[in-house]
Amino acid sequence: MTADNSCAAPHITANMPIGVFDSGVGGLTVLRALRRALPNEDFLYLGDTARLPYGTKSGATVARYALQTTRVLVDIGVKLLVVACNTASSVALPGLAEAYPGLPVIGVVEPGARAACQNAPRSRIAVIATGGTVRGAAYQAAILRLMPQATIATRPAQLFVSLAEEGWTEGSVVEDIARRYLDPLMAEFPEGGPDCLVLGCTHFPLLAPAIRSVLPQGVRLIDSAETTAQCVADELCARGLVKEGAGPGTARFFATDDPERFARVGEIFLGEGIATADVTLVDL
Repeated sequence: MTADNSCAAPHITANMPIGVFDSGVGGLTVLRALRRALPNEDFLYLGDTARLPYGTKSGATVARYALQTTRVLVDIGVKLLVVACNTASSVALPGLAEAYPGLPVIGVVEPGARAACQNAPRSRIAVIATGGTVRGAAYQAAILRLMPQATIATRPAQLFVSLAEEGWTEGSVVEDIARRYLDPLMAEFPEGGPDCLVLGCTHFPLLAPAIRSVLPQGVRLIDSAETTAQCVADELCARGLVKEGAGPGTARFFATDDPERFARVGEIFLGEGIATADVTLVDL
């Protein structure tokens, strides 16, 4: 599927909503941060639930999916796109920029890398993510652009995705799984471990207490959601696209499969209820 340039700069206005997409519900943690940072803005959120997880797909496939999901949001009308998926952020941004040159596009990898570098006084950074994000090495590249001297270690932690979606976020089972993932990763940093651990998947913040419980003392957790929200706010200001007027913004939800499950699982990530009737099924 080939996207067109229907969202060129002259067609964007400040009162249009912000588009957010993810492979499923994990990106709702990013939407949650965005709504806190930008309470007056309107949002469209699309979860590609029919084709998740993206983390096990090839980069070419994920890039194609990203173009297709973005087309839906662009056709409705958005002023800025947030790629609230680490895997898609790692491979799809160049294609989206080429397809929609007038549309500001912000992924979650660059803001997360920036936050990691700001919290790494010894330049020692660990990253956990899905297999696709780790294979794409996007975090390593982004961190090294900012901090060439950084020591970086990465590890895929795919089971964390399933645990988060089941709502299994604490307890001995979760901590045991976290330990199996993190102990070998921490061992790559002798003498006290890394400075920080990047949660390189939008599902992982839900498991933060369990993850923190098995980390060496002093290792900071980096969740890119808050940094991404600030990046979006800065971009809107720079482009003069802050929504005019006052009052709370709205959020509309779209899914490519099973709106009922999207609503049920999504409220875990969004932190508030989502009515099934408020989730529109879309066909890509």
